[in-house]
Amino acid sequence: MNIIDLLLSLDNQTFLLINGLHTPFFDGVMYAISSKFTWIPIYLAILISIIKNWKKESIWIILGLVGCIVISDQVSSGIIKELVQRLRPSHAEQFSDVIHLVKGYTGGKFGFVSSHAANSFAFALLTIFLFKRKEFTILIVLWALLVSYSRIYLGVHYPLDVLGGIVVGCMSALICFFAILKLRPSLLKAHNTYSKVEKPPYQLPLIVLVLSLIGTVLYSFYKF
Repeated sequence: MNIIDLLLSLDNQTFLLINGLHTPFFDGVMYAISSKFTWIPIYLAILISIIKNWKKESIWIILGLVGCIVISDQVSSGIIKELVQRLRPSHAEQFSDVIHLVKGYTGGKFGFVSSHAANSFAFALLTIFLFKRKEFTILIVLWALLVSYSRIYLGVHYPLDVLGGIVVGCMSALICFFAILKLRPSLLKAHNTYSKVEKPPYQLPLIVLVLSLIGTVLYSFYKF
């Protein structure tokens, strides 16, 4: 068995292990976590914090974030998926009798790489560079990991799809971060000069992210 076959075999086994660890409650949690609409409040909270912190100059930061997501999404979905054309496990015949799908959700035809993983890690890493605070870093990475994990749990991605997406997302964030550094270096040098009595710019996103996670769990508890 060559290295590619070994990796694919481990990928399949890990997928089946994660997808097999399902319960009605976590079906609801993971389905909600995987939904893009669930996280609209955190996106808005970060947008508000950016505008409040950078004021008129915030347009450059916002453009950087938008560009970051566009790059990660287009590279993952528009380029790599079409080039590789690896079927999602939800469309693979060998798993048709064993895979667990939630609400019949199967996703598109091809899965490598995961655009959910790419976009969430692109967003997470660039905001980490912007806010530079340990508390925010821990929670936003947890959020990105949960979104990525949910894709395997739901049966629409293999672990390698997710790992590939994470790489694409991180590369997209690095590109946009260095672009901001190059074009508007003053934005990232002066943004942490607020006084200790002021609310730090990452506080609102932290609160909203925690509430969103709690709300997702409570919603799933009562809904499923």
